Amino acid sequence: MSENEDIQQEMHNETEEQTAENTEQNTENVTAEKGAEELLAEEKDRYIRLFAEFENYKKRTAKEKLEYFQFANQEMMISMLGILDDFERALKEISKSGSEDQLQGVELIYQKFQHRLGEKGLKPMTVQAGDDFNVDFHEAITQIPAPNEELKGKIVDVIETGYTLHDKVIRFAKVVTGN
Repeated sequence: MSENEDIQQEMHNETEEQTAENTEQNTENVTAEKGAEELLAEEKDRYIRLFAEFENYKKRTAKEKLEYFQFANQEMMISMLGILDDFERALKEISKSGSEDQLQGVELIYQKFQHRLGEKGLKPMTVQAGDDFNVDFHEAITQIPAPNEELKGKIVDVIETGYTLHDKVIRFAKVVTGN
């Protein structure tokens, strides 16, 4: 072999080595690029999930805060129910034996008191004899033989009015059911 051929052979070998190195670097770059893209996708997914979780947290705490303020005065409202019951009993007794002026005065105070509590979210339940008994709203004090077949399993009499505070039952209506 001549010297030219040796040089050409050497250059050819170097070119092949460079090509091999370039191919290896390109493979590493592609692998690194894929790894970076996967890492970016994972981080993006993690960010989106974290953001969604934070939004849910904000909504949940806002709802809890609203419920807290709605029911913060629940204990006070429950204590006022006894006064409402006393007013109702007084109205019944005054209507039996009292004068018309006394009845109007007590009714006026009762209505004003009931209106103020209603502004704060307190509502009386409307329960009448003949309504279906519902354990979600009524508490059966006792059962009596039904006066007729239509009242079996239904409300015969209402002993005490039930109340809700912002659609949450705070006192069940005490009723007598037909057996």
